[in-house]
Amino acid sequence: MISKYRKLFNEQFTEEKYQALKEDIATDFDYNPTFRLGETPFFISNELKEQLIEGCNDVINLIQQSNFKELTDKALELNNKVPNEDEHSTFLAIDFGICEEDGKTIPKLIEVQGFPSLFNYQVNLFEKFKKQYPFLKELTPFLNDTTPQEYLKTLEAVFCNNHPNENVILLEIEPEKQNTKIDFYYCKRDLGIPFVCVTDLIKKGNQLFYKNENGDEVLVKRIYNRVIFDELDLRTDLKLNFSFSDELDVEWAGHPNWFFRISKFILPLLKGKYFIETTLLSDLKEIPEDLENYILKPLFSFSGSGVIFHVKKEDIEAVVDKELYILQKKVNYLPIIQSPDGKVKAEVRMLCTWKKEDTSPTLLCNLVRLSRGEMIGVKYNKDKDWVGGTIGLFER
Repeated sequence: MISKYRKLFNEQFTEEKYQALKEDIATDFDYNPTFRLGETPFFISNELKEQLIEGCNDVINLIQQSNFKELTDKALELNNKVPNEDEHSTFLAIDFGICEEDGKTIPKLIEVQGFPSLFNYQVNLFEKFKKQYPFLKELTPFLNDTTPQEYLKTLEAVFCNNHPNENVILLEIEPEKQNTKIDFYYCKRDLGIPFVCVTDLIKKGNQLFYKNENGDEVLVKRIYNRVIFDELDLRTDLKLNFSFSDELDVEWAGHPNWFFRISKFILPLLKGKYFIETTLLSDLKEIPEDLENYILKPLFSFSGSGVIFHVKKEDIEAVVDKELYILQKKVNYLPIIQSPDGKVKAEVRMLCTWKKEDTSPTLLCNLVRLSRGEMIGVKYNKDKDWVGGTIGLFER
């Protein structure tokens, strides 16, 4: 999108630099991330940046409506409800596909989540890219005029809310086995926040404790939550010493209820140029004749599970819980990134944090996924290059 930097990058790119980039990340913790790292950043023009910000603000305007909780209470009724919900989400991840409409480039909202993403990994990925391509220092992954150090201070303030770092934990299901583990490592190294498995928490009364590296029990005052209930519900083998439905003396950085409230559940409520025609299956008056132009999605799944890309009438008729599915119009992803052998599609995830006392969330940085397949995601991009996770860079 910024031809100057695309030309510079492609001229300097070598397979050796790509391998060096991956090795640089791997050596930090003697660990190779299990997701594919894209070969290139996405150079985002000022015009596209403004569109992304405008689209995010349209989403945020809905979430800030005084009746938003009332509009989304049904999402909790259909799922798990955790006590002591706060006034607003701590995190927003807003995904836009970079599409073509009427011959013009436009971001289209694919998904929105009231849930954190790879906040710590992304800032480190930018530093790694700069080592291999020094000219990238002219650009920034941040949405405001900030430095990496200031960015980390913001994350610490959001994650910890003035609690000592040792009393704040990143909570996950078997964190050592998660694809996002590299982010947990950076969070622990850069912010001093340990990651803890749900099975390792100890409950005493209404308080939770974890054991530190010395084996000492430490009180948990705040949880940076990365647990997805979809996964937790499937893991019947896990033995927890507490329940998420317990009345606990703990704060949440990312209260679990917001994962359901701010999800595909709100897509039918969003109208405007950056949004896609989306219908709750229970509200569908008739099945469209042109189903080849639609995607069927479960409301509360994660990482694309359960999505049907080539929808048939029988697929819709087979859905029992129609309140739990949406039918969404397909969009035309625009192959926009020039690789050495063709063009690549992109999806940009805008990452926001929302401090407890703030009236609105803050757009911080981004995550980008590159694809040559019909959809963004690993299973659609097997054995391909110039695909996978990367970062978007803006002009300063």
